[in-house]
Amino acid sequence: MASSTLLGIGTLANTSSSPNLAISGLASGLNWATIVTELANAERAPETQWEAQQTTIGNEKSSYSTISSDLITLQTDALTLVDPSFFNSVKASSSDTSVASSSTASGTPTGNYTFNISQLATAAQLNGASQVSQVLDPGGDPSSVTIGAAGFSTPVTAGVFTVNGAQVNIAKTDSLQDVFNAIATATSNQVTASYSATTDEITLTSSHGSPITLGSSTDTSNFLQVAQLYNNNGGDSNNTGTITSTSALGHVNTSAVMSSADLATTITDGGSGNGEFKINGVTFNYNADTASIQDILNNINQSSAGVAASYDSTNNRFVLTNTSTGDVGISLQDVTGNFLAATGLSSGTLTHGKNLLYTLNGGSQSIISQSNTIDSTSSGITGLSVTAASTGSTTVSVSSDTSTISNAIQQFVTDYNTLQTYMASQAAVSTAANGAVTPGTLTGDGTTSNIVSGLRSLMSKVEIIAGTSGTVSQLSDLGFQSNGSDNTIALSNSSTLATALASHLNDVKALFSDSTKGLATQMNSYITGVIGTNGALSTRTSDLTQQSTDITTQISNLEAKITNDSNQWDSEFQAMETAQSQTNQELTYLSQGVSNGSL
Repeated sequence: MASSTLLGIGTLANTSSSPNLAISGLASGLNWATIVTELANAERAPETQWEAQQTTIGNEKSSYSTISSDLITLQTDALTLVDPSFFNSVKASSSDTSVASSSTASGTPTGNYTFNISQLATAAQLNGASQVSQVLDPGGDPSSVTIGAAGFSTPVTAGVFTVNGAQVNIAKTDSLQDVFNAIATATSNQVTASYSATTDEITLTSSHGSPITLGSSTDTSNFLQVAQLYNNNGGDSNNTGTITSTSALGHVNTSAVMSSADLATTITDGGSGNGEFKINGVTFNYNADTASIQDILNNINQSSAGVAASYDSTNNRFVLTNTSTGDVGISLQDVTGNFLAATGLSSGTLTHGKNLLYTLNGGSQSIISQSNTIDSTSSGITGLSVTAASTGSTTVSVSSDTSTISNAIQQFVTDYNTLQTYMASQAAVSTAANGAVTPGTLTGDGTTSNIVSGLRSLMSKVEIIAGTSGTVSQLSDLGFQSNGSDNTIALSNSSTLATALASHLNDVKALFSDSTKGLATQMNSYITGVIGTNGALSTRTSDLTQQSTDITTQISNLEAKITNDSNQWDSEFQAMETAQSQTNQELTYLSQGVSNGSL
């Protein structure tokens, strides 16, 4: 019986309806999952301290980053003052800026220079032959010209215009003869119109020689303006019956392909699409059947040919203008095709550019400059640049720019103070109202303390530099004094600095830029040593980074151990649940057997 009882219990324990023993406390009633979590958290306790250490390290690194940035700023100031030529800074002023303005570079000799400008420089300009376009109607038949497609300088708009008070209505599809007929009809033949292919002009004629009145505020078509017909350009001063276009009406269509651009002479490319011409030795290629004249003008303007190319619609001609001034010409050459000839450029008129002419300090000999800016190449005055705006005389005064030097020295001191103030704030200890003391991020930090003292030592150093008068040997000789309560310094007497710069500039220069003892020289070397690859600040920052990395590794390793331990605890508690479940089933079986008398 015992054997069958155990078999029965075993069978019961393995039935498919067995509970999920992974559920915490299902059999035991014990919430062991919470116990596992609490055990894991207890094992995780050191992480709180480690993370606090990482926060502290992060704050220290942030402070060091600011210190490094401030040191770089101070070093930049020092590098300005290290350069001996900086103390040769000069400024220029012109007695008459309407004649010329001026500027200088370091090393320009001080003094007064009188420039008498007698001629400004101009650019050479090549005006192509005028009237290069074909006339509106070479055959002289206005009925063959559609006004909406004609070669006017401006497209004609449809609408109405007024002649002698009568409205003339036109459409863009009308021929020029249709427009003439409409004028005659509207005015009852009092005004008639005609076109001359010889002059390429339209003429309005009054049948009785009476004045013709054109236009109205209600006009909606621009025909009169496009045809260049105005009340004040009649055949005589009193407009007694004839008004003629002010100039030829045909214009080049620069946006059309150049073989159809309405030029009097059609542009060709040699028949191969490989047209070529040169301007100032620069080669330009074109295909007359695919490129427009405007395309070529754009190519010229964007090239290194040194000219600006344009179409002058008023005078119906092409123009090339040198982009630089001076008495230089413009060279042209058609290689393949006839672009330059067809556009009238090769037969144009060159207006030579002019050189700037001036005398210096009352000299009798004119000096030449190709541009309107006179530099040392022309004047012989190192670093001086004078830009002429008009003819006349002006005196340029070049003097030492002590204000720029003064500002650089004061900026150097200001940035030094900024650095010292920040380091002091990071090392300061604060005390709360209840007496609790809180150290600063860098309180007791040896690296910062060394930087503070090192900078202070440099700024207070006295250096007697050979070759100077000895008048200026430290910052206090320039009016700077320690504030007494901290490591900063201030300009206590600005006149002392001004006097030193005016009277002892060489001493001031040596104080900062002497190659061995100069304050800026030594400051630059010191900062390089601190922030360089092996410098104290770089080394300390690297150490902190490694410490933070090590802590991250510790936390990661501990988390891995906690995960393993938690899995082990889960397994043990689940085993306990399994055993408890089996025990509970056996007790239930025994209790049922006793109750029904089977045991």
